[in-house]
Amino acid sequence: MAKSKALFIGGTGTISTAIVEELSKKDEWEVWLLNRGNRAAEVPANVHQILCDISDEEDAKKKLSGMEFDVVSEFIGFTPEQVERDYRLFKGKTKQYIFISSASAYNKPAASYVITEGTTLSNPHWEYSRNKIACEEFLFKKYREENFPVTIVRPSHTYDKRNVPLGVHGKKGFYQVIKRMKEGKPVIIQGDGTSLWHLTFNKDFATGFIGLMMNRHAIGEAFQITGDEVLSWNQIYQTIADALGVELKAYHVASDYLSAVGDKLGIDFEGSLTGDKSVSVVFDNSKLKRLVPQMQTTVPFNQGVRIALDYVLSHPECQLEDPEFDAWCDKVILALEESKKNFS
Repeated sequence: MAKSKALFIGGTGTISTAIVEELSKKDEWEVWLLNRGNRAAEVPANVHQILCDISDEEDAKKKLSGMEFDVVSEFIGFTPEQVERDYRLFKGKTKQYIFISSASAYNKPAASYVITEGTTLSNPHWEYSRNKIACEEFLFKKYREENFPVTIVRPSHTYDKRNVPLGVHGKKGFYQVIKRMKEGKPVIIQGDGTSLWHLTFNKDFATGFIGLMMNRHAIGEAFQITGDEVLSWNQIYQTIADALGVELKAYHVASDYLSAVGDKLGIDFEGSLTGDKSVSVVFDNSKLKRLVPQMQTTVPFNQGVRIALDYVLSHPECQLEDPEFDAWCDKVILALEESKKNFS
């Protein structure tokens, strides 16, 4: 029996690594990656690679000449121009094109905190999300008018062994917050920390994604893929502190305030917080589970965070210190404490 042929554009990121790894173990799949080869050492030995910067459309067209795929998955498409390029490259050359959108594309706050695929797409706070919406609109138009075989996937907050998910961190990522916790310093949590959030370990995400591949019921449809576990941000930070064996010294700061002072760090907290993480969301995954009944949370956060911390704390290259963010946190906390004194 002939193998199904899958191409991943990117394929070595937080989400896609788990999918590629799992798919490479399945005899019925032949897996290809198209990327610049920056993490080639981490790619399974039986996975084929096409070394190419897909932004160079002519080079990509040459290297893909004569090739067809059952599934093409786009993990590094962020603007309409990029998916328009993909449409030109893969029209008539794939039976399914899966575009990775984002759950941040949903209207914030939505009319209901329970989010389904039918929740309105609109995010006035974050250009990243608006671009993802525009990508979806282009692809669905091509599906309606030309039967281009698109499937949209909307992840929320997916993490892996290299990442500890947080709400507030600097440009260099999460590690400085972990360092502050270990040093007994207060860490900033947006709002009052009670808003609800989903976290999904990439291994669990892979189950849902693979179940949509070559699934005819997925063509022309959008699916959100998240774990079932719902936690408040206070619970998320407390779980991290528990895993580290330290006391959590939470310092709650309004998201509007963080957005106003985040410019000093060059960080768009309006987008990442007001447009996403500050709003309670509970994802209804029943549409996905009708097609992929095996989708479930097998790595709850109390286990996943320990996997991540064990890896990060034993791999110095993951420990990216961020003195600028550290000083910014201290300055924000000091400013708010001083303002309290003015009213005493």
